[in-house]
Amino acid sequence: MQQHSQRAIAASTAQTAGHLATQNYGELTFYGWRRENGRVGVRNHVIILPLDDLSNAASEAVAHQIKGTMALSHAYGRLQFGKDLDLFFRTLIGIGSNPNVAAVVVIGIEEGWTKIVVDGIAKTGKPVTGFGIEGHGDIATIARAAHAAKHYLQWASELQREECRLSELWISTKCGESDTTTGLSSCPTVGNMYDKLLPQGIYGVFGETSEITGAEHLCKARAATPELGERWFKMWQAYQDEVIEAHKTDDLSDSQPTKGNIAGGLTTIEEKAMGNLEKIGRNSRYIDILEPAEAPSKGPGLYFMDSSSAAAECVTLMAAGGYVVHTFPTGQGNIIGNPIVPVIKITGNPKTMRTMSEHVDVDVSGILRRDQTLAVAGDALIGMIQRTANGRLTAAESLGHREFVLTKLYRSA
Repeated sequence: MQQHSQRAIAASTAQTAGHLATQNYGELTFYGWRRENGRVGVRNHVIILPLDDLSNAASEAVAHQIKGTMALSHAYGRLQFGKDLDLFFRTLIGIGSNPNVAAVVVIGIEEGWTKIVVDGIAKTGKPVTGFGIEGHGDIATIARAAHAAKHYLQWASELQREECRLSELWISTKCGESDTTTGLSSCPTVGNMYDKLLPQGIYGVFGETSEITGAEHLCKARAATPELGERWFKMWQAYQDEVIEAHKTDDLSDSQPTKGNIAGGLTTIEEKAMGNLEKIGRNSRYIDILEPAEAPSKGPGLYFMDSSSAAAECVTLMAAGGYVVHTFPTGQGNIIGNPIVPVIKITGNPKTMRTMSEHVDVDVSGILRRDQTLAVAGDALIGMIQRTANGRLTAAESLGHREFVLTKLYRSA
């Protein structure tokens, strides 16, 4: 079965790359859902969004009752303040506003903060309503929210896809469980995709602030202007000073590189950083810096998001920023998914293809065998993005991976 899975991925990769070889990237299309604000989604979720940890049970009960909806449980939302609270609201509002979401039911312990999230999502024009548990109790709240969720689900089920340009996609990237093959194959594959699609008008984003350590001079030089490069460097330096240096026990060796990275042959953070930067290609330059979970505002192009390097956190932040497809290069084999954004896995490690092929969407191990060029690998990834946008479930989606992790800046009050 494992060999069959490997052959299927390899055949799919080759077929897609061959199809794109004669294509003009600007002419590629897919069928997606155009939302009220003009953005295009590739999924059509109705989500039940708990404002806080106390509301998880009610949200999960609604999702259990109304089949086809999905509750996004999380651990936070009480007694947060300052920048941590700002990030919390920005993340929840961003997730609900993502074009892959058709409608949202928000449930909170009280109505004040619940209304903040509802009002933020409502600015996109999509259907959203909120319910507070205080003064009603779980049972009454679940009943009211279930009625709203059922209405939204039936409404969303009749929404029609329409043909859209591939250039309308917002595509994010983050790598995980990197090894020596990642910087040689899967990360450059993503970079080749960006070099081809960014000129066509897509929005792209990369991040993982701590993983740029050792290559910060190179990342600074990839800014669109010297002034932006200086801004980026100050942001990176602040992370080093205020987070790493302030709390370290033994430099970054407790977590960067990870034990998996080291087992895969990456002995220093500098080596890991070099591979990480391969994801932005040869020609692309980032045009702005985003706060965690912030949506881009400077138009099409590549952005850098000041984000955690932890897989579930980073993908969640980028989803909250509005990105609808995520490309995820891996070496050792990372199994991360996301509830609302399809995560496309790319690997060039032949061992990972033998042992974990059920988690892989695009096999680029041919690059290391020298029977596949980087250009062909990039086309294979573009083809998989197109197929995913058209409805193909990613490996992570089919295996039920819905990792949803909020980033917290400091302790609650």
